[in-house]
Amino acid sequence: MLFNDAKRQFLEYIEIEKGRSLKTVENYDHYLSRFALDMNVKSVGDISEDTLREFRLKLNRAPGVKVRGQSAGTMKKNTQNYYMIALRSFLKFCKKRNISATSPDVIELAKTGARHLDLISTDELSRLLKAPHDALSALRGKPDSIKILRDLAILELFFSTGLRLSELCSLNRDLDLSKDEFSIRGKGEKVRVVFLSEDAKEAIKSYLKARKDMDEPMFVDVAINGVSRQDRRLTPRSIERIVKHYAIKAGISKKVTPHVLRHSFATDLLSNGADIRSVQMMLGHANIATTQVYTHVTDRQLKEIHKKFHSKK
Repeated sequence: MLFNDAKRQFLEYIEIEKGRSLKTVENYDHYLSRFALDMNVKSVGDISEDTLREFRLKLNRAPGVKVRGQSAGTMKKNTQNYYMIALRSFLKFCKKRNISATSPDVIELAKTGARHLDLISTDELSRLLKAPHDALSALRGKPDSIKILRDLAILELFFSTGLRLSELCSLNRDLDLSKDEFSIRGKGEKVRVVFLSEDAKEAIKSYLKARKDMDEPMFVDVAINGVSRQDRRLTPRSIERIVKHYAIKAGISKKVTPHVLRHSFATDLLSNGADIRSVQMMLGHANIATTQVYTHVTDRQLKEIHKKFHSKK
């Protein structure tokens, strides 16, 4: 079978039958297309163990993404693995559909180092959440205060729920704030329940009360007069800028992103005694191995327990 025909069927399969997001489909299309172009693959039969090995070698020697004009060396192992995961999924699909192809089992992923977590301290988190309150004190009653009410609701919601950035962006204003929880559809179209703190609920109520529009999105770009601009659901990039803005105001020198707040949510739960399975469910991780990156928190607690209880002979 022609490679492009098989690829089209595969992409349709992961979108419709597997429920992958359009972004995931787009990424898989990119990985597979580059493989076909680099290795001059015209048909599925052209894919051999040697072809896959040669492509892997090519990726390993490819230049990395430049940062601020500076070379980042060769392509990172994680990035190389994205290509190979897409190829392995494609070959599994071919096997499932009885399309003659190389076995997906020949693909092994590169070993990567332990994942590094970008974290902020408890004190830095407190300062970050306090920053919008300080800004509100100076603007109380002025038209532009609605933006700060919105930003406060965003920060409180991130820390209360551990939502992904895309999940927060997708929220609509019809949340039932009489309850302490709501359902969210996350990665792979999987639905989970997340929980609202009182601070988050109050911040959302204050923000929605100040809104002068009837637009559906929860978080919107607002004009200086407080009226929402048409079809202005905040984009992920806009929310990243909002988080960065308040991190700077709070005097935090580290890079603070929505995902850092998600990390803070998880580590706060674990450091206060939550079990890892519960944290996995609240984060919406399909595999507990993804959640175990946060066990460094419990490792620190073990150190304290050792110091306190171990014999000091």
